[in-house]
Amino acid sequence: MPLLTHPAAIAGLVVREVRTGSRDGAPTRIAIARRTYGTDQADLWDALTNAERIPRWFLPVSGELKVGGHFQTEGNAGGVVQECDVPERFAITWEMGPQLSWVTITLTANDEGTQLELAHEAPVVPEFWDQYGPGAVGVGWDLGLMALGLHLATGAAVDSAEGLAFPATPEGLVFVETAARGWADAAVADGDEPGAAHAAAQRTITFYTVESEDGPQS
Repeated sequence: MPLLTHPAAIAGLVVREVRTGSRDGAPTRIAIARRTYGTDQADLWDALTNAERIPRWFLPVSGELKVGGHFQTEGNAGGVVQECDVPERFAITWEMGPQLSWVTITLTANDEGTQLELAHEAPVVPEFWDQYGPGAVGVGWDLGLMALGLHLATGAAVDSAEGLAFPATPEGLVFVETAARGWADAAVADGDEPGAAHAAAQRTITFYTVESEDGPQS
């Protein structure tokens, strides 16, 4: 992953929102990230759903990428494809061990290219939310959306080793700080107490930028 000249500005390309929701009567929180890419809907859809292309910016994926199909990303989550409306929207479960959450991607053409909206909905686990807030999943997706942008701009694959090392670099620290604080602001807008939200953001920053065996996962 090339060094970023303006990491805060690139992190600022994402518009972040947090909402309160519910599934089957249980409370959830929804982290929503929106970013516009300078490409058409078909190209962005292909980058997100083509199993041969996904590893160029994210992770190798196996399984069936069709409605009802099970998939598994290498070293991360797996799940089931629940919806697929080409080239506008798909929805998947996001499962890691006993943790179950839901991710919905929506693509909308605009004057600048195509807007991607990623909504990650998860059950509320109070101790986890209090510790990390929405940045637990949000910063991980921010890093993925940045890598997607690099891939779309060049067509080349993003070096996975450089990507993993990026958050610990000076540029990566600025990127993660900007993203995590943005997620804290979004949580405050949804009703979280400001001091607690920004303290959680600082713990998220520490996790992503300092080597640790425990912490949030996207």
